[in-house]
Amino acid sequence: MASTKEAQKRAESSFKKEERARDGTKAMQEYAAEARAIAERTARLRALRLAKEAAEKNEKVAIEPVKPPSQRRKIRSTS
Repeated sequence: MASTKEAQKRAESSFKKEERARDGTKAMQEYAAEARAIAERTARLRALRLAKEAAEKNEKVAIEPVKPPSQRRKIRSTS
């Protein structure tokens, strides 16, 4: 009887070790997948932000015409 109980304990111990190993592997895979998803979202949002900033810059340049130097107001000192 003692040997069957010991064998059962060893089998349970081995099973628990394998289960922990599988859980650890699964957790690492989930962590890596989440990290990839965050990196992809960050890259997408960065691209959208840069495109928006470039469009706003181009729009601002198109709206504000540059005055020729002769039409600019010159400030003269009165000394």
